Amino acid sequence: MVRWTLARAVVGVMVGAAMACTAQPEQREPSTATAVAPELAGGESVVPGAIVVDFKDGTTQEQFDAWEADWGVDLEFNSVESLDDGLTVAVSVDDVEGALARIRQHPAVEAAEPLMSYRSSYAPNDPDYGKQWNLQMIGMPKAWDSNRGKGVVVAVIDTGIAYEDYEDFKQVPDLKGVKFVPGYDFVNDDAHANDDHGHGTHVAGTIAQATNNGQGVAGVAFEATLMPVKVLNHFGSGTSADITDAIRFAADKGAKVINMSLGGGGHSQAMASAVEYARKKGVTVVAAAGNAARPRVEFPAAYPGVVAVSAVGPNGALAPYSSYGKELDLAAPGGDKRQGDQGGILQNTIDPRDPSRSIYASFQGTSMATPHVAAVAALLYAAGAQGPDEVEEALYAGAVRVNGQERTDQYGHGLLNAQKSLEALGGGALIPWPAAWWALALLALVLLTLRGRERPGYFNILATPSFLVTLALATVGVFFVRSWFGGASGVAGDVVNAVSLPIPDWQRIIFGRGKLANPVFYSALIPLLLSFFAIKFRGLRPALGGLSLGFAGFLAYAAWAKAPGLAYMPFTFLAVPWLVVNTVICVFIARAMLKKESV
Repeated sequence: MVRWTLARAVVGVMVGAAMACTAQPEQREPSTATAVAPELAGGESVVPGAIVVDFKDGTTQEQFDAWEADWGVDLEFNSVESLDDGLTVAVSVDDVEGALARIRQHPAVEAAEPLMSYRSSYAPNDPDYGKQWNLQMIGMPKAWDSNRGKGVVVAVIDTGIAYEDYEDFKQVPDLKGVKFVPGYDFVNDDAHANDDHGHGTHVAGTIAQATNNGQGVAGVAFEATLMPVKVLNHFGSGTSADITDAIRFAADKGAKVINMSLGGGGHSQAMASAVEYARKKGVTVVAAAGNAARPRVEFPAAYPGVVAVSAVGPNGALAPYSSYGKELDLAAPGGDKRQGDQGGILQNTIDPRDPSRSIYASFQGTSMATPHVAAVAALLYAAGAQGPDEVEEALYAGAVRVNGQERTDQYGHGLLNAQKSLEALGGGALIPWPAAWWALALLALVLLTLRGRERPGYFNILATPSFLVTLALATVGVFFVRSWFGGASGVAGDVVNAVSLPIPDWQRIIFGRGKLANPVFYSALIPLLLSFFAIKFRGLRPALGGLSLGFAGFLAYAAWAKAPGLAYMPFTFLAVPWLVVNTVICVFIARAMLKKESV
């Protein structure tokens, strides 16, 4: 075991050396690693002096140890999995081609070839891309292989964007080639939403800075389209009325994502209504949690329907300035400059003292974290997401969990990861299958606790359509209807959204999408009330048994994952006990419904 672990470590170092040149885009001359590890088609490289030998399944180490002397190599299993599949590696091989020629003649060898390293096939040539640790942190190199946000309109509601040459304003060079749609300046009431501060241009750069243009830095969704909407003046302040109008304007003019790297005011019902309006029009709204370093998410991020974002530094820890709280949804790179500018988020923007002058500046703040999330939302829409619910589910499913917790007040559902979110959208990871497995495990428990003559039989239950339908509705919902009818709107859209969710999450449709789950639905109340009908109508018992087990599985999984924040709870730690108690009640209801009566 130790031997293959050491072999992998040596190979890992060699692979890292072979790939190092891709992490230094500012270098103009080929590195030594490039010279000895030539590029192949598709973005892979040969690792110098290393080979892979795939033996027939069941080949033991004692067997290939006996053959190594003739081959002149020292093979070790690649991993613990290789003990079964016979995959081995060798490093420090002097004559790779000669060794492979000898090895391939052996009847126990299925394949023998050079060891190759793989990297993202897309590496921007922007000279300062290597300084953008934030893009590496959220998995952009791999995400760019499949998606760059093409055609998705992202509204930047901020201080404006340096997007055009107009009067004294100049477009910053690293936004040339980026697509824009007409926006609006709500501060000066005209159609030219130019930036006279620098904040909005910096934010816009993170979303869609011109990329692979041989200049400056890269953006996350660089094929997206930006909509400049100015609501903050040259001091960086604005009014709730302008922001409210801006949200509605962006939603009406075709934006699919709204980025609001702003906050600090109190609750505004008009702004909350504007957010709700935007969501009903299919817009994902993303906002900054705030920079007050306190456990309270600022508005507008705290409104229901807004994806609230906290900030982390290069080490992935919550930035010291970042606000957080129960309304938080995600964490993203916002920078931490305590160790210098290299810890900030680097983008092209304007000099606030001279809006016509372009600079590259390193900023920090939840304002810088928010556009990362907005840009990944644009990638998800470009990949086929049908609305804000689906985008948010993919964002949360793809987030990297912090300390293994499903949700925390500091990081929300975890640290943003573009590639994993795209995989979640396209790979079915949004379907909560774990709840179904929990339900089936609890079914086995129910059957084991019933005496022989009371037990209905495992396969008899699973063959009952009504049992299976209600079990599925309570654990996974009719998840596939959203891909069929995802474009529906109005009442039809509400129905599609409802049935595509597990029944406990229908509370989103009834009560609205909030940060906290409604405990009425996250409880045994619905199965308990419906079970009373089974007293008179015994034919309902299989269906109610499936429903109760489905609720039990859903609640058990939620408790195990420590996922929910429940509304109306005086203390947040009461959520898990609430779920556990209600899981037990649901199991007892299911047991009563499935129990076979004595004849």
